[in-house]
Amino acid sequence: MSDVKHTKLLVLGSGPAGWTAAIYAARAGLKPIVVEGIQPGGQLTTTTDVENYPGFRDVIQGPWLMEEMKAQAVHVGTEAVWDHINDVDLSVRPFRLTGDGGQVYACDTLVIATGAQAKWLGLPSEEHAKGKGASACATCDGFFYRGKKVAVIGGGNTAVEEALYLTNHSDDVTLIHRRDELRAEKILQDRLFANEKISTLWDHTVTEFVLGGDPEALTGLKVKNTKTGEESIVGCEGAFVAIGHAPATELFKGKLEIDDDGYLVVEPGTPRTSVPGVYACGDVMDKHYRQAVTAAGTGCMAALDAEKYLAELEFAEKEAAE
Repeated sequence: MSDVKHTKLLVLGSGPAGWTAAIYAARAGLKPIVVEGIQPGGQLTTTTDVENYPGFRDVIQGPWLMEEMKAQAVHVGTEAVWDHINDVDLSVRPFRLTGDGGQVYACDTLVIATGAQAKWLGLPSEEHAKGKGASACATCDGFFYRGKKVAVIGGGNTAVEEALYLTNHSDDVTLIHRRDELRAEKILQDRLFANEKISTLWDHTVTEFVLGGDPEALTGLKVKNTKTGEESIVGCEGAFVAIGHAPATELFKGKLEIDDDGYLVVEPGTPRTSVPGVYACGDVMDKHYRQAVTAAGTGCMAALDAEKYLAELEFAEKEAAE
């Protein structure tokens, strides 16, 4: 087993939240370590055009933005490590984490920025359609479909919210749901049914994303009636899968407070978790906004709170020694 690597602040995750936390921590002289995880750069590395991140007049690429964030963090004093953590012990001080290869990390404060992944339908054609009309974020990509026909797949709060948002860009939004009633909150359902731009296709599942043209792009969705088995095509140029997100919190079950949807619970308005010195930021704790800019904001908050916690800890230790 390798020697223990110790740091005052360890960041798990390398998306906007993780790199922002690292930048602030490094500038505070904490010499943070970022464990990049199995998907360095987070969800933005699977996104092509980014138009809603502040500071860029022209469209930028998601992977490029994450490379720049990492470069900035390293430039100001962050150590980036290619590893994946598979065990965490938050019952000891400093906290101890173990990587895939057996490397042990010890840290006085821990920032969890492991993110969340959108749930997809799992169809081969869906994978092929990503970036060609298939999306899992209307707020991110809805702008690209202004004036076009779009569809939303799902029946919960997320699906209804996505459909309502898309009416800002499209006059023809179809919500496709596999059942004959929605799971969304009643107030959201009322808004959906009152919106003339939205039509609902009940009792249907999507079986295929249909592409065509040159360059290749989405032209429609093949759907199947769950009661009759009849198949048909719903024409659309954009399809938004809205069946929920899966936050990466498996590692912390039984060690931190987690809500019924799997998200880390934090003190309202802060990134503070149920264990002092452990902070959560980005999509791993945010089920409402899930944007790169909000993730970066909470990463900043986590680093500032960690810095304050460490200063208070150091002061208490000095007083105890006197």
